[in-house]
Amino acid sequence: MSTNYSTRYAASPKDVKNYDTARIREEFLIDNLMVPNTINLVYSHYDRFITGSAVPTKSPLKLETIDSLKSENFLDRRELGIINIGQKGKVIVDGTEYVLEHKEALYVGQGNKNVEFSSDSDESPALFYLNSTPAHKAFPTKKIGRDDVETIELGSPETANARTLRKYIVNSVVDVCQLQMGMTTIKPGSSWNTMPAHVHDRRMEVYFYFEVAADQAVCHFMGEPTETRHVWIGNNEAVISPPWSIHSGSGTSSYSFIWGMAGENLDYGDMDHCKINELR
Repeated sequence: MSTNYSTRYAASPKDVKNYDTARIREEFLIDNLMVPNTINLVYSHYDRFITGSAVPTKSPLKLETIDSLKSENFLDRRELGIINIGQKGKVIVDGTEYVLEHKEALYVGQGNKNVEFSSDSDESPALFYLNSTPAHKAFPTKKIGRDDVETIELGSPETANARTLRKYIVNSVVDVCQLQMGMTTIKPGSSWNTMPAHVHDRRMEVYFYFEVAADQAVCHFMGEPTETRHVWIGNNEAVISPPWSIHSGSGTSSYSFIWGMAGENLDYGDMDHCKINELR
């Protein structure tokens, strides 16, 4: 078993204007996710948000605390969201087993001491995508199946942004402190996600792109609305979006992504929209 983690510090929008491609990728791209038999975590100083993955193969993986938390257990002061984008697997939380099929989720409340991941198949393992945020209150652990999510149809083929948005871990589905997670799938023939773009200075966000074909990519746009930058994203890669940044992308083929947010409030609709013809 192996657990790896790294730290990303917050950056001023004034500084980011001067970053070259390599620096932008170093600061905001997370490209070491979904490694077999490994838990990988990235601790961001934006709202103390942790992005990670767990891919158990021949043996279970246990979620251990990391030095950045200065806590005995990972969830002593945190909550955790898990979405399985692989095959069938299990998450055991303090002795209770939760089976997660493909694209099912689990919310784990603050204060749980032991979290363990396993797969039903070594050759076709579960691929657990993880988001974690600080928590001030303990809420019950809850599984969110595909029939439990809130589904919204957005965009249109005419503007190349027809997509299906599914809310998994939001306060209208499960009791949470500040974590929000969901999944958006771009419909065939469309390419844009989150367009028109927006910012929400009250929350940061992380996009995790998956179901991207091996020879295809997504161009993710970030930065201030009048100072945009771009990052080319491959399959099973994520990008950190600061509160002052837009977060939008366009793919060379169809794809899906998981969005995770944390910050000042739980109002999903709290966003400041950007006019498309005013983006620079």
